[in-house]
Amino acid sequence: MALEITEANFDELVVNQDKIAVIDLWAAWCGPCKMIGPHIEAMAEEFEGKAVIGKVDIDSHPSIAQKYAVMNIPTVLYLKNGEMIDKVIGAVPKKKLVEVLEKHL
Repeated sequence: MALEITEANFDELVVNQDKIAVIDLWAAWCGPCKMIGPHIEAMAEEFEGKAVIGKVDIDSHPSIAQKYAVMNIPTVLYLKNGEMIDKVIGAVPKKKLVEVLEKHL
């Protein structure tokens, strides 16, 4: 299951990790976000122990979206030590999300 990432646990779960973090920035009202939600959940299981996979509700935690200048959702950020190393914008197939992650593992 994908982790629920908040402003309170962001440093612990994302910044202070030695693994790549894949973060889905989404909102409950966003139709395309609902399309990639199952991809993120599946990736959380597939890459358990290899990467940190989580979701950030931007309505509840807007500072995370602001920090990475996210203007559109869904946006999936790929972070290492809190630094963005890649991103995917929009509702894309799971294959694309996995390809980007595997490129950085």
